[in-house]
Amino acid sequence: MTQDYRPGGPRHRLLSVLVENKSGVLARVAGLFSRRGYNIFSLAVAPTDDERFSRISIVVDVESSPLEQVVAQLDKLINIVEIVELHPDEAREAELLLVSVTTDASQRSQVIQLVGVFAGRIVDVGQDAITVMVAGAPDLLDDFESLMRPYGIAGIQRTGRIALPKLDTSASTATANIA
Repeated sequence: MTQDYRPGGPRHRLLSVLVENKSGVLARVAGLFSRRGYNIFSLAVAPTDDERFSRISIVVDVESSPLEQVVAQLDKLINIVEIVELHPDEAREAELLLVSVTTDASQRSQVIQLVGVFAGRIVDVGQDAITVMVAGAPDLLDDFESLMRPYGIAGIQRTGRIALPKLDTSASTATANIA
């Protein structure tokens, strides 16, 4: 069963919400989704470089409610500074995956080789399993997870999607910013 998890796909959209870094803001945002029956596919939050603000990345299931309705309701909350929908073609997305993979001695080298191909790191080693960390675009993590499944996944956790708009790389803008 394949679903389209990409923001911009038919089912999910990615919102980048800048909020005041105050107690209870995340609870109010989550409460809004709960009260209205909106489904959150992924949520990640962290402070920005300005300690007054945090950024919440929310992947919204638009089959549960129209995106415009979600944005309008979010915009009504106090402590919301800015809401931006990030389209996949206009954003840099990343996610972190931790996975414990069951391996015996004969398979361990294969798993380690795949970890290297995906630029991951082994963060823990046990007798019958290793724990691996891989960061990257969500599609990359989907591929890595699929390759690990035949070995046996003992535990798995993903952080949820984070994203920022792509930077303008046009020559005229870059030159103007340097001058």
